[in-house]
Amino acid sequence: MEDPIRIVLADDHPVVRIGVRNMLNERDGFTVIGEADDGDEAITQTLELTPDILLLDVQMPRLPGLEAMRAIMSGSPTVKILLLTSTITSQQIIEALHIGARGIVLKDALAGHLHTAIRTVYAGDYWIGGKRVVNLVSALHELMRQVAKPERKTYGLTPRELDVVGCIVEGCSNRDIAKQFTLSEETVKRHLSNIFDKTGVSTRLELALFAIAHQLITPEA
Repeated sequence: MEDPIRIVLADDHPVVRIGVRNMLNERDGFTVIGEADDGDEAITQTLELTPDILLLDVQMPRLPGLEAMRAIMSGSPTVKILLLTSTITSQQIIEALHIGARGIVLKDALAGHLHTAIRTVYAGDYWIGGKRVVNLVSALHELMRQVAKPERKTYGLTPRELDVVGCIVEGCSNRDIAKQFTLSEETVKRHLSNIFDKTGVSTRLELALFAIAHQLITPEA
């Protein structure tokens, strides 16, 4: 049999540590060789025990997970770190990967993903977004696009109302808008009235400024 994957588990919640340890003990091939309940202890345990994998909670007392990871990577760069977290933003994932994390597992997905994530990271790949990632550069580019282009809020505006907003930003009159979309001017006025109600503005100028500030329109490349 192959040697089991040696793991240090760092989480400040005893219940989480017990749960994760039990999940690992349910299957062959994993052994927890150390535990830590704060960031400083995570560093000490990792440097002394040199595990294959460090399961590291992002939110840790005394020293946050990402800061602990910086210290660990400078002192034990061979360890592969898998972050445990309840929530994490794309920007935080990017930062963690740049520091040296090999993957992120959400705590509410531990039961389904933990064993696979550990084996994936141990084998040299990455675990991001609940799946194996081989090409880290490609994954980072996708994450950067998510950060650079957050999901656009529409404030309940319909696609046609968004078209009208775009025309207002361009300085079109009601007649221009009606002609462009084959509408009556009365219909355009109704659209504008609905847009004003949904956005809380009262003039065309305020609407144009609101649209630009809140990215209701997509600038031309």
